[in-house]
Amino acid sequence: MREKARVMTAEDVRRGLIRISHEILERNHREIGNLVLIGIKSRGDHLALRIAKNLDEIEGITVPVGAIDVYLYRDDVNLYDQDVKVNHTDIPFDITGKRIILVDEVIYTGRTIRAAMDALMDFGRPAAIQLAVLIDRGHRELPIAADYVGKNVPTSRKEIVRVQLVEDRGSDGATIFEVE
Repeated sequence: MREKARVMTAEDVRRGLIRISHEILERNHREIGNLVLIGIKSRGDHLALRIAKNLDEIEGITVPVGAIDVYLYRDDVNLYDQDVKVNHTDIPFDITGKRIILVDEVIYTGRTIRAAMDALMDFGRPAAIQLAVLIDRGHRELPIAADYVGKNVPTSRKEIVRVQLVEDRGSDGATIFEVE
């Protein structure tokens, strides 16, 4: 793999999340007390916490935040593989009747989001699910679209978009890599 282009700086990530936070408030102002954020492991959970912090700073509201691991719900995983690594799901509240903002760092084929929606249904029946992503890179295989997007980044299928966050890699940003 070789680095092709840096598509988001730390400032771009910050601005994108602030914009997403404002859009969430605008779209959900009547149902703000019924709103919860659930981040998809392993970076969507960090972004969900940042969005919750933004919502608190902008409007002074506290929105519950959870994290979900979708690994076992994916349709492209061999469950008989010896190296199956499952993360911890943490949804410390009832999602039934809630307006869920599902948060992920990149949307590509839509399969991770489908897996996340399947997983959520095991926890209850939400009133609605909306999707917030930092980067939309296109190439959907399923009819899934993000409601809130930090940045649209056109890519080829021979490229990978890597998001790095302070929480796990020391700095924020996003880079496109070309697969050789």
